[in-house]
Amino acid sequence: MALEKQVAIDKIEVLENGSIQVRQITRIVEDGEELSASYHRWALVPGDDLAGQDPKVVAIANAIWTQEVIAAYQEDQAKNALPTLETPAAPAA
Repeated sequence: MALEKQVAIDKIEVLENGSIQVRQITRIVEDGEELSASYHRWALVPGDDLAGQDPKVVAIANAIWTQEVIAAYQEDQAKNALPTLETPAAPAA
């Protein structure tokens, strides 16, 4: 009747803009039977630091995050950025 904690990356999704969504499952298992499971999710965007990520996530990011994908993502973010005090909105025409 030993309890065991199992942690694994169980889902990796790539979105159209190159973002990667990752889901980690944590299971508590007793004698081969799962007693509970919980999930932790996070997202990575093109160009993010991959230090500490699961090797499968790193391999996928390295395959899809070309310089073109990173540049397109950054351009899209700049185009859709909300105005701030430093970059006020353009006056209405």
